[in-house]
Amino acid sequence: MALVIGIVSFAMMEALPGDAAYRIAAGRYGYDMLTGAAAEQVRIELGLDRPAWQRIADWVGHILMLDLGRSAVTGDPVAHALSHQLGHSIALAVGALLFALVIAVPTGTLAGLRPGGAFDRILGGLTVVFRALPAFLLGIILMLFFAVQLGILPAAGHGHGGHLLLPSLTLGIVLATVLSRVVRNAVAETVASEAFQFARHKGLSMGTALRRHGARNAAVPVVAYLGVQAALLVEGVVVVESIFAWPGIGHALTHAIFERDVPMLQGTALMLGLGFVLLSFTVEVICLALDPRRRA
Repeated sequence: MALVIGIVSFAMMEALPGDAAYRIAAGRYGYDMLTGAAAEQVRIELGLDRPAWQRIADWVGHILMLDLGRSAVTGDPVAHALSHQLGHSIALAVGALLFALVIAVPTGTLAGLRPGGAFDRILGGLTVVFRALPAFLLGIILMLFFAVQLGILPAAGHGHGGHLLLPSLTLGIVLATVLSRVVRNAVAETVASEAFQFARHKGLSMGTALRRHGARNAAVPVVAYLGVQAALLVEGVVVVESIFAWPGIGHALTHAIFERDVPMLQGTALMLGLGFVLLSFTVEVICLALDPRRRA
């Protein structure tokens, strides 16, 4: 997986129009100081005049030695930069998941207890509306409302917990739109099952029966959905971090593409891809723990 991600990222950067040496030199020295001599110096220093297969072979050799190389723009080790940015991205992802669960679980549960009711129809309509909004547009709307109009949250940046709220809420709403329907369907199916109805016939209240006999069964598709939506979360992180100037991996990926910083791009894409694989594996383990029947 690591080799595929790195090679594909390298090939996509090679396919971009323009001269990579000029872009890298502009990232280093600024456009005001950009000259043909500076670009040529960068070209020779980084070996951009060598064939592409030699450069990708060098990268693969460094990867096999667990070395991600150095940034073509700053010269800093890619691993060092990613170790700093990864913590910010993880904090953003965790905040988004918490917001998604806080929004989706109660609303989806209420809709699932009375499928076809008024609240279920209203929630379905809101889901369609918010699902149709791109993450960048939703982020701008929240920024204008909470930061510009109300002035209660910072619009962008980082430094304290308040800066994390708006980007986390943006991603959380994106995840909660469909997650609420997954919760709704899981609860409706659980409530209609014979096992749950038997628990109700024994005299248990709706809340007790749902807590003792329904929550675990309903949680399996919800957890599985979160694993599937990890790709959406990764995509949203790239966009939302750029909007809110959040110093995470997505923000670094955007700058790496713009500046043609191939080592940083390959390292960032590699981290995102392996993170997705790790998250999918973790979700599968949790699903096995919740539903022992899947171990057979």
